Amino acid sequence: MQGAAVSVTDLACRRGDRVLFRGLSLRLNAGEALHVTGSNGIGKSSMLRIVAGLAPAFAGTVKVAGPVGLLDERPALDPALPLGRALGFWQRLDKAAGNQLKRLGLSELLDVPVRYLSTGQKKRAALARLIGQEARVWLLDEPLNGLDGHAVELMETLTAEHCAAGGIAMIASHQPFQLPGMGGLALAEYQV
Repeated sequence: MQGAAVSVTDLACRRGDRVLFRGLSLRLNAGEALHVTGSNGIGKSSMLRIVAGLAPAFAGTVKVAGPVGLLDERPALDPALPLGRALGFWQRLDKAAGNQLKRLGLSELLDVPVRYLSTGQKKRAALARLIGQEARVWLLDEPLNGLDGHAVELMETLTAEHCAAGGIAMIASHQPFQLPGMGGLALAEYQV
């Protein structure tokens, strides 16, 4: 995963007529992680979507080296399909093996339609998809929501492994996220 980097310069985000934050600059290099915090509606999710290239910046620039993967509340899995087929669809598109189903506790659920999975099971399925993408930059939006204690530890472990392999993780979360050496960013400091 050599060469992964994220560079944000004087970033501003606007939602409707309201500027959520401005003047945000940061740089993450291979192996680094950042925990983004702040109150509801301050722009944490919007910032991740801007970095992912899914939303425009109001001002500033974002440069990302390496493929980006976003994990948020939308698992991007067809709710009508059994989990195995839903994940198989993405494996064919991503052209990656990335099989962590047993480790994620999903191997016994492959015949269950996605719509019947619990919130935590869907979150772990979305993580399986993220791993399969082989993205260098992980953007994790509230990754611990709906997870039990064991799954929280697994999410933290997999993220640590990703960073140890030269990946980058940006984590927007209200919940504590245990990751050695992780930096912190409170978006409240960049409010208008």
